[in-house]
Amino acid sequence: MVMLFLSPPASENFANEDGQALKEMIAHLQKLETIIWSVMKSGGRYEARLWLCNTISSIHSLTPPEHCDLFVELLRVNKSEHDVAAQLLQMIFEKRPDMAGSIVAKRSYMLEKFFQGNPRRILEWFDHFATVGESGHRKGARALSKFAFMNRDTCWEELEWKGRHGQSPAVVATKPHYFHDLDVLMTVENFLEYVPDFWSSEELAESVKDGEILNIDQKYFINKFLQLMYVENLEELWDIIEEFIMGEQFSCLCQHLLIILDEPRMLHFLKSISKFILVNANCKELRYPSCWLENLLSTCSDSVSVDELILVNAVISHGRRLLRLIIDEEYEEEKQKLNELLRNEFKFCDTDHWALMKECLKMKKEMAVKYVGLQSWILHYHLALERKSQHSYETLFTVNGISFRRADDFSLVQDHGSELDEVLYLRHNKKRKRDKKRMKKKNNHKDENADEILVFDSSKGLHDWKSGDRSWLLSTDDFSCAWNAVDLPEHLSKFCFWTWMRWVLSKW
Repeated sequence: MVMLFLSPPASENFANEDGQALKEMIAHLQKLETIIWSVMKSGGRYEARLWLCNTISSIHSLTPPEHCDLFVELLRVNKSEHDVAAQLLQMIFEKRPDMAGSIVAKRSYMLEKFFQGNPRRILEWFDHFATVGESGHRKGARALSKFAFMNRDTCWEELEWKGRHGQSPAVVATKPHYFHDLDVLMTVENFLEYVPDFWSSEELAESVKDGEILNIDQKYFINKFLQLMYVENLEELWDIIEEFIMGEQFSCLCQHLLIILDEPRMLHFLKSISKFILVNANCKELRYPSCWLENLLSTCSDSVSVDELILVNAVISHGRRLLRLIIDEEYEEEKQKLNELLRNEFKFCDTDHWALMKECLKMKKEMAVKYVGLQSWILHYHLALERKSQHSYETLFTVNGISFRRADDFSLVQDHGSELDEVLYLRHNKKRKRDKKRMKKKNNHKDENADEILVFDSSKGLHDWKSGDRSWLLSTDDFSCAWNAVDLPEHLSKFCFWTWMRWVLSKW
């Protein structure tokens, strides 16, 4: 039976006299760390970095002005113009193109260079004249037609028509669809050479300010915007960037921008975060998934390395993914070493475990968090790879002092009133009808132990499921969620980590 070590001994003088078990446990954890790093170096590092970025993105204590300062500072760090800034501009182009469009609208030289010598861009932007029955011209065609009418005395002759003769302003004014016969490419090329006023006109600026023009060639505009940011240091653009960052969720910015950082800049970013983290009561109680990281960064950001954070985050926050990475991929040597190492791990008793927790109080905080995390992942490993029956799980709960109720025991929710009963009845009545149809196709011969069909009865609630689908409500989360056999290893190992870590933090 796996022990979860959820209750520290009443006395703190619980270390073995010779300390041999403690030395063995620490040696086991160090070997486990080596095996996991071997997997990381063999190809799992990028994925583990992504996991760390996800955990950083869940830090909850930062205000919008603070996360704005963080990312603006990151943008000004050397090398960021080549990746972070370009990625952020991409986000602006996609989510708030009007912000970038307002910059383009004020820079006629940018538009002239954009279209010069590029027929594809010209046609994509200007070849949108309305035909018969359409409501009006669009994009650059609208700007070109409006400008041509407003300045017909000086530029009408630059319009090139596909027919044998041109159209007069008077005729086109009454029949706007005649613009559809315009030779768009030759006309725009004429305007580029002979009508410079068009490129700085209000009509053209109006057509591009919504930012739709960016979609024609985002790479071109990103390069131009990078020049405005880092060469011209355009204050207006930096203001727009700050406004965008302020409006974006911290989690979204992290997930898009942090994964492309090299390790020196990642470490710089983490140290910058530590200046804003305020470890409140909720964080000390580890009530949020990122609290262990916030506690760590708030006190030892100068001594922790990115490598350590990648490993600690993998075992604490992404234990299931780490286990899947090791098992599913071709890491046969590492799998064999892991099996050999952990085969006898649970020979250690309750006293040995809490002696390790007590020893953590003497370590640097980053080392202590790592060892507690590794110890919880060992538990995850054993629970995940053991095929437990319904009875063995319930024995596990009982032995470790976890109160539980079977999730299909509706005595828990019947007190919530007739409205809930009605919802459950409607939901499971539909399933009953589907199941009846399926049953007709099945063989009538049934084993006496065959699984029962999920059927709702207003007086008894839900009948039994397949035993493999059994789920439980646990006291570990105040009976708020039903946990099945697939999810229990991760839930229980995380609950153990929070329990052990709270004890260690309370003693520091």
